[in-house]
Amino acid sequence: MKTLKFLVLAGSLVVAGGGGYVAGTGGLTQQFFLGATAREPTPPAAKPAGKIIYYRHPDGVPEYSAAPKQTADGRPFVAVRQSEDVSFEPLKAVAEGPAAGERKILYYRNPMGLPDTSKVPKKDSMGMDYIPVYEGEEADGSTVKVSLGKLQRTGVKTASAERAVIARRVRAPGMIAFDERRIRIVSTRVDAFIEDVAEITTGDRVQEGENLFHYYSKDVARAGAEYATELRGGVKPGLEVGGALQLRNLGVQEETILSIARDRTVPRSIAYLSPSDGVVLERNAIPGMMAKAGDVLFRIADTSSIWVLADIPEYDAAAVRKGAPAKVTVRNLPGKVFEGSVDLIYPELRSQTRTARIRIELPNPAGQLLANMYTEVEIVTGKPEPVMTVPNSAVIDTGNRQLVFVDKGEGRFEPREVALGARDSERTEITKGIEAGEKVVISANFLLDAESNLNAALNALASAEAQP
Repeated sequence: MKTLKFLVLAGSLVVAGGGGYVAGTGGLTQQFFLGATAREPTPPAAKPAGKIIYYRHPDGVPEYSAAPKQTADGRPFVAVRQSEDVSFEPLKAVAEGPAAGERKILYYRNPMGLPDTSKVPKKDSMGMDYIPVYEGEEADGSTVKVSLGKLQRTGVKTASAERAVIARRVRAPGMIAFDERRIRIVSTRVDAFIEDVAEITTGDRVQEGENLFHYYSKDVARAGAEYATELRGGVKPGLEVGGALQLRNLGVQEETILSIARDRTVPRSIAYLSPSDGVVLERNAIPGMMAKAGDVLFRIADTSSIWVLADIPEYDAAAVRKGAPAKVTVRNLPGKVFEGSVDLIYPELRSQTRTARIRIELPNPAGQLLANMYTEVEIVTGKPEPVMTVPNSAVIDTGNRQLVFVDKGEGRFEPREVALGARDSERTEITKGIEAGEKVVISANFLLDAESNLNAALNALASAEAQP
């Protein structure tokens, strides 16, 4: 029985082997598998196209991000492009630009940015391929072309050039001084004997017409007697004729001349009245003294209007104009602001401090402002009419030139030299080089400047190599 089972098993193996041999030699196996492949084709995986819409979790977890991100274990999120995103609108064709083979390669530049170019493909010392530079990219060697992804990473931002009023505020320390035009000197034109002096001291305030002192002068007494005689003889009173004119020439005040004309007599001593309101700065008159002609007996300053003298830096001097509004604050009067205007810009610089002195005239009816007080001055400078301006951060000043980067669209930025004017805390006047509405780079423009300089150097080197 066992022998019979063994024979049956062996025969089955022989039949199976022979069938397999026949199938193999007849191509049945090949036909079977090819047929299966033809009936169930596997479509090739489509390459994602379009811009990146968002980023998804690599494990398919419903977690998404608008910017590149990593999982807790350090794996990057997967970028989902436009062709992969779910949309009910037909997918627009993604402009990939002309193929590399359709454009002419001018030369190859060093991948590390070194000033080294080649006319044929090559590798650098680290095995990196040189980068091809295509026709059209060298039209303006300084123009920078940046991909959209790089623009987002570097933080390039733009703003429009527009017309605006530049109003920069210049701040400077100052000091209060008396108005030189309002200081009066009290003296006599003739030798005189001072009989008495009013109870007035230095620092006192006096009113116009207030009695300061009495004096006696033989020259004044003689001229007064002659004038009184003329009046008694029938001459009409007048300040411009005869004895009255002589008295005026001797410095006798009008009030005294009118008194002589009214009483027809000359007083023994002549009163000298204050010529103006003000503060007594100096009192030299002493009862019983003999004053010579021209001696300073009193010095009086009218403080109803005062000056503020401020020293501004040489850099700001050109921006300050006569008549510009100014605000003045005083340290010992906190919270109080005095408003005036620039009355004078002195025509010289102080050689030691390199500052220009300006003068501001302020009304002082209450007499709060005293001479030699320290002040803080704020002056509004700039032109009253709108001018072409850009944000301050848009200007790159290398010392030898000033430039801004103009956004030409599609990631291209053109460096353009400009002429600068006035500047305030936010904007700079552009007198030449920019038109209204053009967009200028206000952030990361120094990176663009570095790339522009590199492009210019490479193009210059390539041009030199191209020459025989």
